[in-house]
Amino acid sequence: MRLKDKVAIVTGGAHGMGEAEARLFAQEGAAVVIADVLEERGEAVAADIAAGQGRARFIRTDVSAEADWQRLIAETIATYGKLDILVNNAGISGSAVGSDLSLEGWNKLMAINATGVFLGTTLAAQEMAKTGGGAIVNISSIMGFIGSAEGHPGYAASKGAVRLLTKSAAVRWGPQGVRVNSVHPGYMPAMLHGTNAGGRAAKIPATPLRRLGEPIDVAYGVLFLASDEAAFITGTELVIDGGYIAQ
Repeated sequence: MRLKDKVAIVTGGAHGMGEAEARLFAQEGAAVVIADVLEERGEAVAADIAAGQGRARFIRTDVSAEADWQRLIAETIATYGKLDILVNNAGISGSAVGSDLSLEGWNKLMAINATGVFLGTTLAAQEMAKTGGGAIVNISSIMGFIGSAEGHPGYAASKGAVRLLTKSAAVRWGPQGVRVNSVHPGYMPAMLHGTNAGGRAAKIPATPLRRLGEPIDVAYGVLFLASDEAAFITGTELVIDGGYIAQ
């Protein structure tokens, strides 16, 4: 088992990529804390993992709130005794706030996608440093590399912020044994939920591997970066996009 005896927090773990990551981590031996605002769904995922002989619990968490982060980390340690891994997966898409270029939309995207990652990275790294280190994986996007006219521009800005925050945190916390890396998923069906059928179909031939990504594609990349197999990898980006931005 690649994460045997590890303790991991996965934000946004109640659905989508976060759920896939949480389930895969549990299969690989980790105790998993699912942190999300979706209480019913999060409790159900944790219960399902536990029913399959895994170790999991749910803690309601608004990642934009510092007090929620403090409580999340404290309860994780109270339950499992330590914190080895954090996956900052929680986030919202540009379509979630519309494309009217509003300041309200910008602020919401930044609060969840960027500030949430800053809070989690900082508070988790502080705790990990006390026990010799750990691994933090921040979920960005291919929009952290390229611009897009789709949705609110705050989305790309927030994901670009995650990319460089990750590098800065890797340099800051490396001497304490904390590794910090970012993952940049490409287009997936869930990401294109608000896109018309023609727009969704156009993404497939535009992707060299000729398909959209699935949550498990990302989960396996996150698993690698969170595991001891990546012990000498920090401050880097793992792009999981079927070759989309290689063109």
